[in-house]
Amino acid sequence: MSEKNPTRRGDSIAPAGKVRSDVADFVRKVGQLARPNAGEDGRLLFAMDATMSRQPTWDMAVSLQAGMFEAIPKDAALQVQLIYFRGLGECRASKWVVDAKALGRMMSTIACQGGNTQIGRVLNHARDEHRQRRIHALVYVGDAIEENVDALCAKAGELGLMGLPLFVFQEGRDPRVEAAFKEFARLSKGAYARFNSGAPQQLADLLKAVAAYASGGRAQLKLQPSGAARALLTQIEGR
Repeated sequence: MSEKNPTRRGDSIAPAGKVRSDVADFVRKVGQLARPNAGEDGRLLFAMDATMSRQPTWDMAVSLQAGMFEAIPKDAALQVQLIYFRGLGECRASKWVVDAKALGRMMSTIACQGGNTQIGRVLNHARDEHRQRRIHALVYVGDAIEENVDALCAKAGELGLMGLPLFVFQEGRDPRVEAAFKEFARLSKGAYARFNSGAPQQLADLLKAVAAYASGGRAQLKLQPSGAARALLTQIEGR
């Protein structure tokens, strides 16, 4: 059965303490993952819902994405591919890039448009790309589900069997969306966290945490300045 009544901007925001707990738990789970083939360049697929309600968060992500590249080891590279959906059936993926400016330029040319979610197409694309060459992490940022959740769970489970973890960042607090997003993360052996759109540093640190994992596994995550978990907690407590 498809999910309706998606969470959109303007819905109530989770209490700061709850968000802080979710984010800290997410970073802890990322740190527990052991990425294979740590000697090769990291590959991160960055997926975003670009339907109309997402424009403010999209604009925020454009300004924050460069931080992902700051999290990688100096002797390694992080390859990032952007995939987004919007409008009436549009779902597009960029080329793979290793340059923050190139990714920023691509994102800055995209305007959000009204439409339904296409998470299934994102997961299918991730599966197909991973079969060609390993992807170390898939990040998805969104606030709603308007698709068959059971079908999406099956796709997330397939990614888990392939060794591609899904890191789901939820904006808003629709409990049905949260339950589904957490299940996607569990089935793919990834992790979940919620962020507040009014606190951009939360999303920035989440993106850095996954970039660190994708490029160097748990060891690189631990080498982040002040520690990823401590940085997240410091930023949230200060708001």
